[in-house]
Amino acid sequence: MITKKTNSRDRSKTKIRKKVFGTKEKPRLSVYRSLNYVYGQLIDDLDGKTLLTVSSLTGELKEELKNIKGKTAKSKLVGKYLAQKAKELEIEGCIFDRNGFRYHGRIKALAEGAREGGLKF
Repeated sequence: MITKKTNSRDRSKTKIRKKVFGTKEKPRLSVYRSLNYVYGQLIDDLDGKTLLTVSSLTGELKEELKNIKGKTAKSKLVGKYLAQKAKELEIEGCIFDRNGFRYHGRIKALAEGAREGGLKF
């Protein structure tokens, strides 16, 4: 059963994706949040490849995330880690794709963490 909330997010997502497009030099940062976790991907839309994936389930972050309370704080750490990994791939800028979610809470925290880590939107 498709709920009204999911349906409106899908409509919003398609509107955003019409305008947002990533390249190899400036990939698209696609963000998804589930009930418990948050995910971020850097995507090259020209080649149709994912350049980098980081989530709150990433093995390297597990120890740090155990000490942090709150999903928003964890999202910020995921954003910082994503920016750090992007710098290793020599990616300095990206285009933010909020994937139909509102820009607040965990989505905003991940974006701010990525900015603090050095990614430019």
